[in-house]
Amino acid sequence: MDSVRHFLTLSDFDRASLDSLLALAHELKRDWRAGESSVRLAGRTLGCVFMKPSLRTRVSFEVGMRQLGGHALYITDQEIGLGKRESVHDVASVLSHMLSGIMIRTFAQAQVEELAHSSKIPVINGLTDAVHPCQVFCDLFTLQEKGLDLDKIKVCYLGDGNNMVHSWMDAALAYGFDFWFAGPEGYDPDAGVVARTRANGRGQLTLTRSAEDAVRGADVIYTDTWTSMGQEAEAEKRRKVFPPYRLDSKLLALAAPKALVLHCLPAHRGEEITDEVMDGPQSIVFEQAGNRLHGQKAILAWAMG
Repeated sequence: MDSVRHFLTLSDFDRASLDSLLALAHELKRDWRAGESSVRLAGRTLGCVFMKPSLRTRVSFEVGMRQLGGHALYITDQEIGLGKRESVHDVASVLSHMLSGIMIRTFAQAQVEELAHSSKIPVINGLTDAVHPCQVFCDLFTLQEKGLDLDKIKVCYLGDGNNMVHSWMDAALAYGFDFWFAGPEGYDPDAGVVARTRANGRGQLTLTRSAEDAVRGADVIYTDTWTSMGQEAEAEKRRKVFPPYRLDSKLLALAAPKALVLHCLPAHRGEEITDEVMDGPQSIVFEQAGNRLHGQKAILAWAMG
């Protein structure tokens, strides 16, 4: 890490750094529950750059900055034309003189990396097509809050080998959970990320075509939409190949008795997950969404405070 604290991908962080960030998230949530206000980021402003819209990302970062005593500014690509009307370098240089930090939610990971390279203030990756580090960090926080030991659980992921899967594999470099991915042929996670996790991960990594094998005995079952933003042209094709990976009550019954169901949202109910599971007693989907606020407050305080 250089002197500017960027949050670009979980693979940048070792175990001790993530443990420290998670401890801060627990502390900040305890303070919030006790009604204690914070001024950790008083006088600081976060620019939230959205190339992709999002309910949870916008609300959690804006409310998080307010609860930490700072401010957030919503910026869309219409204002800046990132990389088109104005170069990424020039945008980073301008914002570095006006803001205390940048959160960006966009398509290409290379764009986030370039922004961070040119920025003199912290850059937080709110999502790219390659990784979703904020979401998975907050998910780790949620699992800890539920009393799970991140070194002793089986995490199963059903569906597309997307940015969520990559960030879970990045987390497996620090924690010893076993990670199982089940998805159709042609939709596996990036081979380079798989190789790195198998070489350096602390737990076992298994890729399979069988949803049943992946779910069997799992402590955590995770799913996501079959068609991510930017893949709309593939939606009909994907609906034909992904149904074997739909999380329904029959599949959930194969998991550990107290298994927890997670989904990063938005959910396409009836596709990747059924109503009885989404709204069932093992689902913590909405608690998980709420914890985006508290986990990201820790990231903000660490990066900007």
